[in-house]
Amino acid sequence: MEDGPGHGGPVTRRRALALGAGGAAVLLGGGGALLGACSGDDGPRPVRADEGTGTFDPAAAATVLANRARAVRSGDRAAFLATAASAPAAFQEAQSRMYGNLRRLPLERWEERVVAPQGTDGEAGAVVVRVEVRHRLRGFDRGDVVATRHLALARRSGTWTIVGDGSSRGLRDDPAIWDGGDLETAEGRASLVIGDAPGLAEIAGRLDAAVPVVTGVVGTGWARRVVALVPADAGLASALAGPDQRLDEIAALATVAPSAGRARGQDRVVVSPGTFGRLNDLGRDVVLTHELTHVATGGARDRTTPLWLIEGFADYVGYLRTRVGVRSAAAELRREVAAGRVPSALPAADAFSAGSARLSQAYQESWLACRMVAGRYGEATLVRLYRTAGRVPEAAALRDVLGLTRDRFTALWRDYLKRELT
Repeated sequence: MEDGPGHGGPVTRRRALALGAGGAAVLLGGGGALLGACSGDDGPRPVRADEGTGTFDPAAAATVLANRARAVRSGDRAAFLATAASAPAAFQEAQSRMYGNLRRLPLERWEERVVAPQGTDGEAGAVVVRVEVRHRLRGFDRGDVVATRHLALARRSGTWTIVGDGSSRGLRDDPAIWDGGDLETAEGRASLVIGDAPGLAEIAGRLDAAVPVVTGVVGTGWARRVVALVPADAGLASALAGPDQRLDEIAALATVAPSAGRARGQDRVVVSPGTFGRLNDLGRDVVLTHELTHVATGGARDRTTPLWLIEGFADYVGYLRTRVGVRSAAAELRREVAAGRVPSALPAADAFSAGSARLSQAYQESWLACRMVAGRYGEATLVRLYRTAGRVPEAAALRDVLGLTRDRFTALWRDYLKRELT
């Protein structure tokens, strides 16, 4: 399995069911819904900001940013806001909300560092700089989470100060949970849930309950702690999930927040409260246990294990302590099998894409493949297959662990589908 990315953005795994589908109804409450660039600069360089403003001084900018970090640590709102006192009112308001949100987090570290100037904003007489923001959550993060932001700095009354962001130059910031509304936190025995949506304590409780379920299958070789982000704004939830992600029909997903260089990123579970709120109690437990399994196994950063095994294994753990029947949970696939349309092959990676016409069936096929392995060879063998497939090609893993060719495994799985679903 590969380590997490650096500044390449988060990678994700998601649990999705098709909207209004029969199998999804098992997990739903009420009407049918669903589950669900670094440029290579060596460092800041002096640049001309604008005639009359003087040469941009990286050391002065570093002082401004250090003052902000110190204010966050000490709880000095006035000192924090003073660093942007010359900025437009809307920017100051956003900074005030950001400060309040940062103070509500159990931060072990939060700091900003100028990486490189990105150009000038002539109208504002400012230099726009790329800033690296690092933070670490006390008791949960083993390393720093790193994000890129952009700030505009200008000389006012002889002092460099923040006068805005990089939007005037079309520069986009990496999203952060503190960009949303007024944050609250709920901390459980093994979970920290952060957001501005309702139900944080409930999510913390369900995650706490899921930890021993996941550990009972995968063992104790993981942190057994998790951070969940629950922004009320669907757009922010999608942005936190990663590039090109949409959570409007996905209840939750596991993602890896980037760290510095080649360091391992920090795992997060992003919950889309609108979709999550449409699930019944069973659905919420299955979804969160599924995502926690990805956290425990590194599924969100895995680029080696076949996707059917990653998702099927997470569903196997997700459904493990439930009483839902196979035919109910796999209703879409059951209808196909009952009509004589038995899948000929395990689902390929593209079957799990958001636009897949058989998205629910792909998850159901994968879940039942893992369920078959556990039932036929034992749960420990399923775990060994999963771990082996992260090191060697799929065919070799099936041969080494189960003593089967891929064709033979597929044939056994097809027979299992017919036996369980008809």
